[in-house]
Amino acid sequence: MMAPPWLVLVVLVTLFLSPQVKLCDLPEGNTRLVQSFNLKLLRTTFDASGEPNPSVYVGLRLSEDHSLAREAEYLQRLKTSLRSITSSSKSSCQEEPSTGILALHLLALKASCEDLGTPERKKLFTRLKCQLHEDKKQIVTEGDPKSNYYQYSLGILALCINDKKVDVHVIQKLLNAEEQNKFGHGETTSIDTEAMAGLALLCLKRSRLYPEDLTTHTSKVIRNVKEKIVMSQSPEGALGNIYSTPLAVQFLYALGTSNNKQKCSKAVDALLEAVKQGKFSNPMMMSQLMPVLHHKSYLDVAKIDCFNNQDNLFLSLSPGVTPGEDFIHVQLSVEGTPGLVQHFTQVIQVPSRSSLLDILKTAQNQNSHFTFETQDTLSGAFLTSVNGVKASLEERTYWQLLKHPNISLIQGIAEYKPEDGEHIILRLSKW
Repeated sequence: MMAPPWLVLVVLVTLFLSPQVKLCDLPEGNTRLVQSFNLKLLRTTFDASGEPNPSVYVGLRLSEDHSLAREAEYLQRLKTSLRSITSSSKSSCQEEPSTGILALHLLALKASCEDLGTPERKKLFTRLKCQLHEDKKQIVTEGDPKSNYYQYSLGILALCINDKKVDVHVIQKLLNAEEQNKFGHGETTSIDTEAMAGLALLCLKRSRLYPEDLTTHTSKVIRNVKEKIVMSQSPEGALGNIYSTPLAVQFLYALGTSNNKQKCSKAVDALLEAVKQGKFSNPMMMSQLMPVLHHKSYLDVAKIDCFNNQDNLFLSLSPGVTPGEDFIHVQLSVEGTPGLVQHFTQVIQVPSRSSLLDILKTAQNQNSHFTFETQDTLSGAFLTSVNGVKASLEERTYWQLLKHPNISLIQGIAEYKPEDGEHIILRLSKW
């Protein structure tokens, strides 16, 4: 029996007038948690000990809540830093700054609504295009870019969001790499790389600047990315791991399909629980999560409104929490190829809640047979050398952080806080 016309009309009107439910919205009742997290990220901008992080600025700009004066001050620090790292370059293809850092700076400038059509800013786009071209050439000769596929994708995304056309051959290399499962180490897929590539490809697909055959290929690879991300979900809800989940959810937000709503909602629940447990303290990771908490992705940088912002965040610096007087014991070991790496093991006593970096410093102070070096990056301190053996880009080696017997740590040395009795292994590994 057919429904009467008036009933059909009522149903249609109801569908169009009812509030649209967005894909995996945050559950109600988390407003204070989100604003507290916003303030926590804002507080990191007062740290002047290292280079300012353009990703932090992008995260703050994608929030619905702002401290406009604080954001403006941080933007000025970013511009000063950008001038410093680009002024000494003699050619537009110089390795410094890296593809990823240059891309983040261009996203930050776009998020500030600055005029990017000036000669000075146009040079930055020329340089990024040149660096991507160099990456592409090494993919042809060596099979991998000079940087990595995460940075390669981020560079493409930064150009696309700024309405710059990307070389078709550069795009094709990214499509081929995803189809050939090159985003990861061994059999482990890098979900944050998949997500960043997915965001870049979504931007390219929607730009309408490319031939139909390339757009069709791009759509196919986007489906591959979605499938890999969805299949990576853990029973707890994380996509890959908890720190790759923010970018993965950003991709699902940007994709906008509702057939994976349950999985995406479960991932958001896992992120909220991680925030409550204080697992997000690294500014880079926090900045990638911020858009998710406001139901946005990096694609929204292209349409940021710089004139109707709520100036409603007020922050006073407060002293850090004084660590407790309890102590823990952690066993530290160094492993690698015999003859190249001198094995080492020692039990270290440190105050509770000490970071792995604190433990390494204590070990170095207590034992002349243990030394280490780190490099400051936008993601925090990165372990580059142990007992005089340096990680090598040419040899594709790195110092892997493990919890005995073979569990990879997903936090950096400055963020991970071992528990009493843990056995931490520093192992020189191939990637």
